[in-house]
Amino acid sequence: MIFLRKILFPLALLYWIITYIRNFLYDFGLFKSQSFTIPIIAVGNLSVGGTGKTPQIEYLIRLLKDYKVATLSRGYKRVSKGYVLASENTSPTDLGDEPFQFYYKFPKVLVAVDANRRNGIAELLKHKPDVILLDDAFQHRKVKAGFYILLTTYNDLFSDDYILPFGNLREPEMGKKRANLIIVTKCPNDLSEIAQVKIKQQLMVTVPVYFSTIVYDTYLYSETNKIEIKTFKEEKVLVAGIAKPDLFFDFLGNQNDEKLVFPDHHDFNEDDIKKILAVANDRKIVTTEKDYVRLKGKIPNEQLYYLPIQSKLIQNETNFNTKILDYVGKSSGNS
Repeated sequence: MIFLRKILFPLALLYWIITYIRNFLYDFGLFKSQSFTIPIIAVGNLSVGGTGKTPQIEYLIRLLKDYKVATLSRGYKRVSKGYVLASENTSPTDLGDEPFQFYYKFPKVLVAVDANRRNGIAELLKHKPDVILLDDAFQHRKVKAGFYILLTTYNDLFSDDYILPFGNLREPEMGKKRANLIIVTKCPNDLSEIAQVKIKQQLMVTVPVYFSTIVYDTYLYSETNKIEIKTFKEEKVLVAGIAKPDLFFDFLGNQNDEKLVFPDHHDFNEDDIKKILAVANDRKIVTTEKDYVRLKGKIPNEQLYYLPIQSKLIQNETNFNTKILDYVGKSSGNS
């Protein structure tokens, strides 16, 4: 691994230079960012994948329940092109798994996808939302959001990482300066204040830093049924196609359970389904919410279950909520 990193270092240096110049040109107005007269909150990260953007977007949706909320994502690995607004006629392949999950869970929310965020916002404005949540848009500099939330994971802080392909950072660490606040995600729920202070020092930022943990539901859900987890003692098959499935496996897995791992955002084909069903051998199949929307309809409803999760702030939840609600309530634009 060390040898490979040494080989990749020149490429990482070149990538660092390119992303630094790009950000410099935006920061000094030589490349133009478009602002909109509506509150826009961008949620993203400096690294690739697995920082918990989806549960954080869902947290904001719940927090902003008194507003007409819209979400805009790129729609990673979807088969459609251009702007698509979720409706009863769209599927996970039209939207991508995470946007479809938003639509499935929050049918009153406007859910749209468009790789061109400027165009996507312009199209959403025709539906007169009160606030737009940009999913995974921290590096999308063509749009200037009014509020930026930067996520970094407890076990993989951006301050400990390196630029691609030497490490996992999409841009130099100095990009953190664009954030209005930072959330350290996937923390132990008993993270001490001393540990929090140490992490804040490592991140070296002047904006507020919050700490969140993953909270699992007490039930597993199918299309028509639910099972309380503490009473569920059967052997089962756990299926995960997410970036970092260890927490999911650790929470649900028993010694005799079988685990099947697929790539993040995996499109389950016919061979995958045959393999899952063969391994399950009539046992229940439990998966993540994101995988469920792609497996639903391909596996018998009575056999397929999923485990919902939520993001929960360890401390200062009221303070965080107030910052978001104040921004949305008082903001008349993003200039």
